[in-house]
Amino acid sequence: MAGTTSAAIAPKRAEWRGQVGFIISAIGSAVGLGNIWRFPGVAYENGGGAFLIPYIVALLTAGIPILFLDYAIGHRFRGSPPLALRRLAGKLGEGIGWFQVMICVFIALYYTVVLAWASSYFVFSFDLRWGNDSAGYFQGDYLQVAAEPFTFNFVPGVLLPLIIMWVIAIIVMGAGVVKGVQRVNMIAIPLLVVGFLILVVRALFLPGAAEGLNALFTPDFGALADPSVWVAAYSQIFFSLSIAFGIMLTYSSYRRRKSNLTAPGLVVAFANSSFEILAGIGVFATLGFFAFKEGVAVADLEGLTGVGLAFMTFPAIAAEMPGGQLFGALFFGSLTLAGLTSMISILEVILSSFMDKFGLTRKQSAFGIGGLLAIVSIMLFGTTSGLTALNTIDNWANNIGIVASAVAVTITVLWVRRAGRELSGHLSALSTFKIGRTWRFLVSVLAPVVLGYMLVMTVIGLIAKPYGGYDPTYLLIVGWGTIFIMVVAGWALTAAPWRRSPDNFAVWPPIPPATVADAPTNEGGAR
Repeated sequence: MAGTTSAAIAPKRAEWRGQVGFIISAIGSAVGLGNIWRFPGVAYENGGGAFLIPYIVALLTAGIPILFLDYAIGHRFRGSPPLALRRLAGKLGEGIGWFQVMICVFIALYYTVVLAWASSYFVFSFDLRWGNDSAGYFQGDYLQVAAEPFTFNFVPGVLLPLIIMWVIAIIVMGAGVVKGVQRVNMIAIPLLVVGFLILVVRALFLPGAAEGLNALFTPDFGALADPSVWVAAYSQIFFSLSIAFGIMLTYSSYRRRKSNLTAPGLVVAFANSSFEILAGIGVFATLGFFAFKEGVAVADLEGLTGVGLAFMTFPAIAAEMPGGQLFGALFFGSLTLAGLTSMISILEVILSSFMDKFGLTRKQSAFGIGGLLAIVSIMLFGTTSGLTALNTIDNWANNIGIVASAVAVTITVLWVRRAGRELSGHLSALSTFKIGRTWRFLVSVLAPVVLGYMLVMTVIGLIAKPYGGYDPTYLLIVGWGTIFIMVVAGWALTAAPWRRSPDNFAVWPPIPPATVADAPTNEGGAR
């Protein structure tokens, strides 16, 4: 078949400029909003310091192995998720790839509005505009949250920064992989690290900081006997590394053919986890100060994770501390930078997929597809009901969509296609850090079992108790409707004709026969 001949090579694919550019961009994707506002609260609620044990186990047994799986598929089969997975596993693989793209579509729709909030609060920090009632200001004055679940009442204060964020994102994407995505990451990630380090150092010298750190890191080893703690650890690692919904697969497809894959993967994984721990230190040192000022224990504080932590608790803290303007600016500036680098990685999955299948140019994809997404995002999340929609879609896209995608990929690639040896051989042939049977066991047995259990428990929980106390009819339409649209749109896009043959490519490098003695003979994955 054409897929295994060097003569039938697809048009030249964009490539990162050097290994550092790839590593920084991958770190930029992995380090996002969840590192700052999700990890500290999850760790605190699941055993404190003892949570680091299941966290590290999850990183080594699921996070890094699935990250390597994404790298191997993207690099060997040279494409976005629909293209690479079709080359590997035919139309079934392509369907899973488009499902991953649709996950990114829904995440992109709401992720940008959080960037809009963060950028607005960066400006608000200079005069502490929220005053002494940060929760009331955020939900009332700023978002103007409506009681109705569906409204088309636009909020001017959200609309303008939301439009600006979409314009920035579209311009970056239109500039390309190197001049756009890589260049932004090379600037944003160092700024993020420096800014957040300053914030953490400042937090450590606040009164009560030690009590906050004690609350976070004091181990509750009894929590390790609770299966939900281990599920929380796998969930945190899984979502924070940007794996199994197309990002790392797409990014690895831009690596040069002779590129080390496993060593950079370790750098990305441990850099992401290091930033999460740094965020935990900064956040809980600050919460310790807030508890000290309020005369309560850290455990008695509300809003220790998510939107509440970022836009209600932290503004309240900034209003009470000396130099709160600078502290607020550093925090919301860090949120904006972390969110922007993750946002462009999400958009890259979407745009590259439409470019691969429909032969669009970079600018056609950026301004056409990106512009359409911007309009939908503004219509859904620039309104007084935007917060309710965000909470609901975020929960279903992450806890159902991404986990289901991971289960589908591991089963299809490693059980149905039986490509484990082919992919481990590809990684080992290129990299200084070799992988083999242990990796194949982790991604083909342990990962599907753990993730399948997570998926089943999540579905049961959502059926048993309405999420967030929202109306069940609303959750059916917006929550489960999100998954339904992902599946239907993925099927429709799979059925659409390719502009050029997806099997027109050459794999690299040829794997020594001894490495994959019993691998399938159609190495290129052509169908």
